Amino acid sequence: MSQFSATGRLGDILKEVERISPETSQKFNDSIVSAIYGDAERITRKVVRQKGKPKIDWDKKLDDLLTSRLFGIPFMFLLLTLIFWITVTGANYPSAVLATVLFWGQDRLTDLCVWLGAPVWVNGFFVEGIYRCLAWVVSVMLPPMAIFFPCFTLLEDMGYLPRVAFNLDYLFKKAGTHGKQALTMSMGFGCNAAGIIACRIIESPRERLIAMLTNNFVPCNGRFPTLIALAGLLVMGTVGSLGATCIVMGVVLLGIAVTLAVSRVLSATLLKGIPSSFTLELPPYRKPQVGRVIVRSIFDRTLFVLGRAVCVAAPAGAVIWLLANIQVGKFSVLAHCANWLNPFGQLLGLDGHILMAFILGLPANEIVLPILIMSYLATGSMIELNSIEALRQLFVVEHGWTWLTALCMMLFSLLHYPCGTTLWTIWRESGSVKWTAFAVFIPLGVACALCFVVALAARQAGWV
Repeated sequence: MSQFSATGRLGDILKEVERISPETSQKFNDSIVSAIYGDAERITRKVVRQKGKPKIDWDKKLDDLLTSRLFGIPFMFLLLTLIFWITVTGANYPSAVLATVLFWGQDRLTDLCVWLGAPVWVNGFFVEGIYRCLAWVVSVMLPPMAIFFPCFTLLEDMGYLPRVAFNLDYLFKKAGTHGKQALTMSMGFGCNAAGIIACRIIESPRERLIAMLTNNFVPCNGRFPTLIALAGLLVMGTVGSLGATCIVMGVVLLGIAVTLAVSRVLSATLLKGIPSSFTLELPPYRKPQVGRVIVRSIFDRTLFVLGRAVCVAAPAGAVIWLLANIQVGKFSVLAHCANWLNPFGQLLGLDGHILMAFILGLPANEIVLPILIMSYLATGSMIELNSIEALRQLFVVEHGWTWLTALCMMLFSLLHYPCGTTLWTIWRESGSVKWTAFAVFIPLGVACALCFVVALAARQAGWV
């Protein structure tokens, strides 16, 4: 009975302290948790004996480096940069080979349609619409994902990702949110929908909502191929693959910064409150099981995401082909929509076709770039995208892209509203249409505002 009495009395004390000063209550909670873990550590040292204990505690040595205030965050950024560089550099050749093979298959399908005497619209709908979209999705997405996901899964298997959360805990507390948001944000690099589900680990409803509303600002695996392709295809020819890697890494860091900034604004306005603390137990470092990691990353992540993209890309390719070939007056439906959006797109450093690609790409971020290509091809010369130079020709020569267009599209891709799967997950997790709507309009507003400012500054400075 004395134990329960003491527990109840401690709860009354905590409530009284919180009523007087929430800040003091937070410090009091932290001190209690620290005291509990300190006592547990002292007891463990007295009663636990380890046979054959190594002379050097390598876990502690590594943590002294990887979680230190001086080297922890710089090492984390350096490691992410290395992964992106390996992805950007390693994906170029297999992407070109896949594109050559798949678009060779497109020619054979066209020959088959001619041999069968099929109507022109059959070849257009099934080959130039559905097959071409699928070919681009596979050739552009598969090589980067096949490299990036195993690398990221290796870090997870080694036990490094909890160290990332430890390093970022202080920044999230400063932003007025829960330190566990660093873990849910890390999950968002794989899939934002998975990051939303991971927000269940945050006990506070206020902090859970903030984490859900801001998880979209880190690029998921569906947006990485677009970011990598834009950086590689439009920048690599002038500054090399290392420069393209740095650009992708810069976009990722911007996403983390926007996550912190928007979290801070939400915690001071719509979702006011004091951040709660948590205790993170760092697991020991483990030797990664490379074979299991590769199999798991390929089947659970790469093929899963690619399969979802293919399932969405097939009907999207058909819809885009129909919009591009159904005429209203002298122009197609797609051209009418793109022309109507073009003035607004120009304000953002984009164009109407890019905005239409993002609108039609709501089901999955993976198909935004294929939709844009099909939109351009429907209004320009019907070239085959069997090389990186062909894509550069389409964007830069045929449609007048500049470095500002590429940059603003990267920013918009990073910051715009979540995909349909993520929005559905937010609605299920929050149980609120209102917060799901906020999940759409907050990132959309941030994306439009930042692109507008960047485009205006570049034009005023005379850089474009």
